[in-house]
Amino acid sequence: MFVTGPFTQRVLLTIEEKHLPYDIKLVDLANKPDWFLKISPEGKVPIIKLEEQWVPDSDVITQTIEEKYPEPSLATPPEKASIGSKIFSTFIGFLKSKDPGDGTEQTLLSELTSFNSYLKDNGPFINGATISAADLSLAPKLYHMEIALGHYKNWSVPDSLSHVKNYMKTIFSMDSFVKTRALKEDVIAGWRPKVMDFWPANLDSRCISLGKANATAVMVTHLTTINMSNPKQFFIL
Repeated sequence: MFVTGPFTQRVLLTIEEKHLPYDIKLVDLANKPDWFLKISPEGKVPIIKLEEQWVPDSDVITQTIEEKYPEPSLATPPEKASIGSKIFSTFIGFLKSKDPGDGTEQTLLSELTSFNSYLKDNGPFINGATISAADLSLAPKLYHMEIALGHYKNWSVPDSLSHVKNYMKTIFSMDSFVKTRALKEDVIAGWRPKVMDFWPANLDSRCISLGKANATAVMVTHLTTINMSNPKQFFIL
């Protein structure tokens, strides 16, 4: 078992759904090694190696994988690519909120209700009958939302939003998702600084999940690299 934040898990899900082989290596973001800073000067992850060039950003990574390995297709029509995209930011707003009456919960519920209506008319997935890149981007964020809000707010998606709940249940049970998801306790630990309204200076805000199975007092995450020059071998760092 290894730890992933939602952005790294998105990349791993893409690779898993494409049935491409890869290896994994962890990088300690609390003590970034020199070799890592050379390929990622800003210290950001995930990052991939594409034809001898290191490229960060999960948007670019997943798009490039789709272009180079189009089958099975995960392409999402442009008009559907932003469906559900506001849920993550509204979740964070609600999680950080200390005022029950500030409207952050209702804002999140509004986004989830809109997504529920969309799935009712167009689902079960964002692109209809088959899973696509948009789902692989959104699902890890919903996973973190479910765990973090359940732990820190004793909150869960209302039963009335049945299409959202079924969507989450379906994707969360996929083999690729189970294989790449973070442990519940690591998600809880990773979001604790947000709840405390304090982020350690050495924590990349894009890497949500901290910790590692059987590791203590160490913040780790994944530096994701894919060696496209050798399509038979993918490396996840």
